[in-house]
Amino acid sequence: MAGPLPLGDPAPSDGRLPDDLPIDLGVPFSAYLHVPFCRVRCGYCDFNTYTSSELRGAKQEDYASTLIGEIDLAARVLGEAGALRPMDTVFFGGGTPTLLPAGDLARMLDAAASAFGLVEGAEVTVEANPDTVTPDVARTLAASGVTRLSIGMQSAVPHVLAALDRTHRPENVRTAVAAAKDAGLAVSVDLIYGAPGESLADWEASIDAALELDSDHISAYALIIEDGTKLARQIRRGEVPTPDDDLQADMYELADARLAAAGFDWYEVSNWARAAHGRTAEQNRSRHNLAYWRGSDWWGFGPGAHSHVAGLRWWNVKHPAAYAQRLAASESPAAGTERPDADSRLLERILLLSRIREGIAIDEVSPANRTRVAGLIADGLVDPVAAVKGRVQLTLRGRLMADAVVRELTD
Repeated sequence: MAGPLPLGDPAPSDGRLPDDLPIDLGVPFSAYLHVPFCRVRCGYCDFNTYTSSELRGAKQEDYASTLIGEIDLAARVLGEAGALRPMDTVFFGGGTPTLLPAGDLARMLDAAASAFGLVEGAEVTVEANPDTVTPDVARTLAASGVTRLSIGMQSAVPHVLAALDRTHRPENVRTAVAAAKDAGLAVSVDLIYGAPGESLADWEASIDAALELDSDHISAYALIIEDGTKLARQIRRGEVPTPDDDLQADMYELADARLAAAGFDWYEVSNWARAAHGRTAEQNRSRHNLAYWRGSDWWGFGPGAHSHVAGLRWWNVKHPAAYAQRLAASESPAAGTERPDADSRLLERILLLSRIREGIAIDEVSPANRTRVAGLIADGLVDPVAAVKGRVQLTLRGRLMADAVVRELTD
């Protein structure tokens, strides 16, 4: 189960945005549609997701209609604030969005497109468990306007999948990717490294298996132990070892080298894309995730989802039943809101932009901290050529120590 919601100010029951919000219609707008259902809770996951036994008063078959109620509310709120604009990206995340019938996902997408519009060439992504993707599902999603499938492969090694409590069959990754490609969808494959008992050879086998899929995009995330998860409890009891930081660093370097050799360019610390299937490497990047890292505006739909518009942030109640009850009463499902000050916004901007390939302009860093850039270059963490051109861009070593770079630029 996900951790507690952030502390913040009470959210207005009608969802109204502050009158003094500095709306900029030139800032791209995205939508995140959260589908909080999973067949089994993975031991490492702390996302706001629910198995069937945890729904308590919410019905999975009603979910699409409930979420469309929030879409209607958002269209009204944004329209009244003069902030309504077409969506540049849409992302169905979870949970496992493809546990819902593909027709339900299509209904939600159609409702959002009708309410906000879609820019030409908009990116529409659906996360998927490999076991839930069939040719019919892929074709239905493509026909509805979905452009991209993000498939949760995680590993190609059975004992690693078992350590992560992943239940999909490794061979189904290949059939899911094939179904997506046959339907004309772009494909991303997601991996996790550093699971208990995973060796460097195991990780290499997973990278090789991912490359054999001929996908457009690969994400590789280090396993993080989150408080409150099953895996955290197992580690605390000594049942499984704590992930080894040095081994995870070796795994990252191996992934970067193998992906680069296969034509993939890194564009964010954990993400690589390549030119493939008639699209450039830049076109195969996740535009939705880049919207987060670049600080664009987005509305997060669904229980526990977070939103950001013009510096204002808010988040929804967590449980699907509470979420449905709010909307049934014609109330906003928002549980709290906050408006970070200028210093907090700058800290976040440096934290996020430093992770992507283009980095951050040096003149956005405070004058006192700019003097530390030379030391970061000397330590091999920041690219010297980029720095001469006025930008802080991470080297490979810098990507491994991104948090340390951010501390130097913000302390």
